[in-house]
Amino acid sequence: MPAKRPPVPLSRERILEAALHIADSQGLRRLTMRRLGDALEVEAMAIYHHLPRGKEALMDALAEHVTAVHVERAATWQETARAWCRAGRELLREHPGVLALALTKPPKGATAVAIKEQTEQLADQGLATAAEAVRALRAFMFGSVAVEVQQSGWADPEVDEWVRRDERADLDFERGLDALLKGLQT
Repeated sequence: MPAKRPPVPLSRERILEAALHIADSQGLRRLTMRRLGDALEVEAMAIYHHLPRGKEALMDALAEHVTAVHVERAATWQETARAWCRAGRELLREHPGVLALALTKPPKGATAVAIKEQTEQLADQGLATAAEAVRALRAFMFGSVAVEVQQSGWADPEVDEWVRRDERADLDFERGLDALLKGLQT
């Protein structure tokens, strides 16, 4: 008889990974502490050791996971801003199940740090209206992903297979980003 492998220790990262899987495959409404415990093969109460505030802490952590984007500073503020928007879009597209959290949870923790970093990078690169630019860029990125997820069929129970990648959406995103960056230059 083969030796039984010891269980994988519970960690915050493992909890978030399982929660993202449930939210992305079944929807955020189906993400319960009990279902998460079952997926992790632990009692739901064990999760509270890593997330003492329970479900609220889990929701905050999921929102933070998909909105705390960091990129290296590029040659120009436009290139830096473009890199954030692309990276943020990809992260949100990977996890459509938590898009609603990303749109509604106030930025805190790592997300607040990332926004501050983005603002400072743009200001250091010479953009006088850096804070306003970051707000506009985030609004554009979130809005474009929301439309893309809506059109993909992800949340429609009648759709057997949703479209993860859409070349037209990629073109629309790049066109809109170009227009926004040009507008921010003035």
